[in-house]
Amino acid sequence: MTPRFRAAFDGGSRGNPGIAAWGVAVLDEDRRCIEGFAGGLGKATNNVAEYNGLIQALDLALSRGAEDVTLYSDSQLIVRQINGQYKVRHPDMIPLYREAKKRITRLAFFRLEHVRRENNKDADRMVNLALDQGALPSVRIHEDC
Repeated sequence: MTPRFRAAFDGGSRGNPGIAAWGVAVLDEDRRCIEGFAGGLGKATNNVAEYNGLIQALDLALSRGAEDVTLYSDSQLIVRQINGQYKVRHPDMIPLYREAKKRITRLAFFRLEHVRRENNKDADRMVNLALDQGALPSVRIHEDC
């Protein structure tokens, strides 16, 4: 059986750019949060924070030996860029896009789905935990949901 991994991710900044963080909510098969992760980025834009959330979710999946990965995001921009519907033009996002795609190629199956913001509350909560703690790059949170 192929190891499966499901997670929602998010990123945000207070100010744009401003103090920024990423969050990942690991989900069970019923999309209930079972574990959360977050980290600070210092000063960054919302989109850079979103990409960092994606990369962190992919790193978690790969570290757990997952080959079948489904991720959920409320960022239409990130979803459409990764799924090839939009080009990545912003210079701050091009290297992050490439890092994400490099990780995706290591997976046997990958799907990235857009969800409405209200359906991404667990990942958003993780972002806000990191932001509330100052969102410095040294801030890293792991907790049960």
